[in-house]
Amino acid sequence: MIVGCSVVDPWAAIICGFVAAWVLIGCNLLAEKLKYDDPLEAAQLHGGCGTWGILFTALFAKKEYVNEVYPGLPNRPYGLFMGGGGKLLAAHVVQILAITAWVSVTMGAVFFVLHKLDLLRTPPDEEMEGLDATSHGGLACEFHEKEERKLGFGSATTV
Repeated sequence: MIVGCSVVDPWAAIICGFVAAWVLIGCNLLAEKLKYDDPLEAAQLHGGCGTWGILFTALFAKKEYVNEVYPGLPNRPYGLFMGGGGKLLAAHVVQILAITAWVSVTMGAVFFVLHKLDLLRTPPDEEMEGLDATSHGGLACEFHEKEERKLGFGSATTV
């Protein structure tokens, strides 16, 4: 496995981040369409954007940086779009499949057990009231109508 941040040019990292934002949006839309319940967007962020990051490295890893970061192996594969052929991309696709299988088996088992023990979800009434009040004995934030707040340098506003 080659880590992306150490083997890509800064311009490529900007492209990676820009596309990652769209990947996350797309994964969120897909999760909504499939009615996938993940309020923290963990699967979309880590699964979707993580997969994109792995693929991105296989496409944009620069030979010069790969040889600098991983010395002693002069014929290491590098990014497809940088002239390195498809070896690194194939290895990263295998890596994505292995990670997906591992997470599916291990976390699938954990979530299945939690579901069977009724420990996976908060009861709907507690969820609607808010866990701060029902589980922690108070509110994390207090909201007041018409509260005056200082904005700094002596000015104030009414909320």
